[in-house]
Amino acid sequence: MATLTPQEIADLLAPYIQSPEPPLLDRLSIYLDLLVKWNARTNLTAIRSPHEIVTRHFGESLFAARHLGNPRTLLDFGSGAGFPGLPIALLRPEIHVTLAESQNKKASFLREAVRSVGLKVEVWSRRAEDLPQGTLFDSVTLRAVDAMGPAILAAQTIASQSLVLLTTTSARAEIPSLPAFSEAPPIPIPGSADKIVLCLSRI
Repeated sequence: MATLTPQEIADLLAPYIQSPEPPLLDRLSIYLDLLVKWNARTNLTAIRSPHEIVTRHFGESLFAARHLGNPRTLLDFGSGAGFPGLPIALLRPEIHVTLAESQNKKASFLREAVRSVGLKVEVWSRRAEDLPQGTLFDSVTLRAVDAMGPAILAAQTIASQSLVLLTTTSARAEIPSLPAFSEAPPIPIPGSADKIVLCLSRI
């Protein structure tokens, strides 16, 4: 039995994305069911409620996907349970997405999720910092990663065009100065008082 119907998912996503297509909703439903099932036995995300997973994980990720510009390649740095990278790949199939996640159980879940929803997405099951030297992606996304400051410093070396941060206004003070990037005005994420999408473009 589905955790939430595609229509229920669509209703919850309304503040973040207008009129999502039925194929997207069907794949999000598969992803949600798999995440809830895995989360019952292994801690992928602290958020357990299917409704909250849809709004806080799916919704925020899909909202960010609308503000990426037009990268050809994207790395989700410290992807965790796949956010924002997997919803981005679902909404923007023209982008070649790689998910970097070093924790084995989370990387295993990501592989299963990619297979289940039928995506051509790569899973790099090591630290993003361990990618082969010289590897570059047009865009790198970061959301809720440990030690955000050092992670951003590492991410800037593999982002050829932009960094996209899902963060909060209060956490902006943790963002290190990046002379090679210019910062666009923050974009408020619906449904939150302080969550933002922050886009930094390489100068």
